[in-house]
Amino acid sequence: MSQLLHLVYGGELVSSDSTEFRDPAAIHVVGIFPNYASAYSAWKAHAQKTVDQAQTRYFIAHLHRLHDPQAAGARPD
Repeated sequence: MSQLLHLVYGGELVSSDSTEFRDPAAIHVVGIFPNYASAYSAWKAHAQKTVDQAQTRYFIAHLHRLHDPQAAGARPD
């Protein structure tokens, strides 16, 4: 069985309608999680803490898609 790893990270964006970080060196890495449910729980907790900061966003990255690009439907190089 393959692992479905997820990364939760976030920080201040250049603007509220962008996904570009103001300072990439200051990105907050919440952690790597073994499944989407636990990643979502961590994402939600951190997103709710920053609800009053309009330019701060948190994201969930599907690491398992990067780790196994064939499973994600990516073209082989």
